[in-house]
Amino acid sequence: MISAFANTWRIPELRDRILFTLAMIIIVRLGVHITLPGVDGTVIKAYMDAQSKADPSNPAGGLNAMLAVFSGGGLQQAGVFALGIMPYISASIMIQLMTAVVPKLARLSREDGGRQKITQFTRYMTIVIALVQGFFVARTLTHPASMPYLSGIEKYGVLVRDQSMLWYALVTATVVAGTMLLMWIGDQITDRGIGNGTSVIITVNIVSSLPGALIQAWHFFVTGKDVSPFNSWKMLLMIVMLLVVIAGTIALTQAQRRIAVQYAKRVVGRKQFGGQTQYLPLKVNYAGVMPIIFATAVLSLPPMMLKWMFPTQKWSLKIYEALTGGGTWYYVLGAIFIFFFSYFWVATMFQPSQISEDLKRNGGYVPGVRPGKPTAEFLDFTMTRLTFAGAIFLTLIFILPVVVGAVVNLPPSSPVLHFFGGTSLLILVGVVLDVMRQVETHLIQKHYDGFLRKGKIKGRYDRLAQTGAAASKVALVYLWTVIAVLVVFGTAVWIYNRGH
Repeated sequence: MISAFANTWRIPELRDRILFTLAMIIIVRLGVHITLPGVDGTVIKAYMDAQSKADPSNPAGGLNAMLAVFSGGGLQQAGVFALGIMPYISASIMIQLMTAVVPKLARLSREDGGRQKITQFTRYMTIVIALVQGFFVARTLTHPASMPYLSGIEKYGVLVRDQSMLWYALVTATVVAGTMLLMWIGDQITDRGIGNGTSVIITVNIVSSLPGALIQAWHFFVTGKDVSPFNSWKMLLMIVMLLVVIAGTIALTQAQRRIAVQYAKRVVGRKQFGGQTQYLPLKVNYAGVMPIIFATAVLSLPPMMLKWMFPTQKWSLKIYEALTGGGTWYYVLGAIFIFFFSYFWVATMFQPSQISEDLKRNGGYVPGVRPGKPTAEFLDFTMTRLTFAGAIFLTLIFILPVVVGAVVNLPPSSPVLHFFGGTSLLILVGVVLDVMRQVETHLIQKHYDGFLRKGKIKGRYDRLAQTGAAASKVALVYLWTVIAVLVVFGTAVWIYNRGH
């Protein structure tokens, strides 16, 4: 595996793609820290410094951690990328579900050039969603006490002094432009870099919160108040458990049921086609991370609305604490939603009838099953059982922070447990595996060994090919020169602020 990493720099095209992806990642992280116009950056800085020293057992960390997944801290920083890539993800999910439900969109997706039109619809819907969310972001900045991710910031000063309609329009337009820029960067990474651009941006946002979580864990278990030697062993136990959980998640993410498909022999002229056995892979976790994203989105919306509309009502505070503090009802409802969305996603995305017709048209059949409707029923029955196992797996990932938190005496919503389960862990594992598959494909094409000595990393190779050429060396030189100038300027500003 070490030699495979070394060989990546010996392939010019692969090296250029990696450098381009790294440059885009730096731009994404810089945009998070550029404060929106009209927002007092000194108040944000004082608040973030206090948050970095906060107790990791704070029960409000669960919602903050969820927001950090998609905004990368942009909401807390009141940055240009405050909305992150979430509007584009929401629009993509809505269009994808509508494609599976609306016959007209389903026919359009199968036509020549239809995918480009659907992509255009997705971008239009992204702008609409970003406009609505951008207005609410501006509204939140004027009333920060109503949102949990900015709770307590009023102690450090007035965040927004000018609250005119012009400022509302300016901030809304800025965050919408930031989302569109992130969407463009994601497309560029997909075409000219490594990995799926949108997934890479989300992964970078997740990883950006890892250093802060580690520092909080170190203070809580090693150098904090009333720390005993036994607490240090707890932190070591957490590290071991994290490695075990990651290994198990990788194994179950790649698990699949291989359905044998036999193709009939055909003789065309002097050549014989077919007669061989191929396999139709059905993933155990076919829905991926989508059920957890849907479940957490549904569970996070009511407490935010109640906190905004009924901030002082007792019943509202009880519901808020139950749904944000990791209460029993939060995980009961979450498990129910995960099961529902798992079957809903498979029902809308997995089409056994179409697969059966395609096999029949190409002369393929499942041994022991008649072609046509019986094959569709067999695939549907098999996928139903696999979905049940996948839903159990997702539910275990969802409640895993509760188990780990009970062992180390932390609430399940603590940011320290942010990487032990849920959306973050599945996205991290999935994106890392996809990037490794793409790198391995380049290595094997150039006659280098892959990451594994025997076999290949399992995955769907049909969606790994980039559609565009790698960025030119001149463009890379200009890009990294601009980044170097920005880094030097930022370092000088940081040194100046430290001296004063």
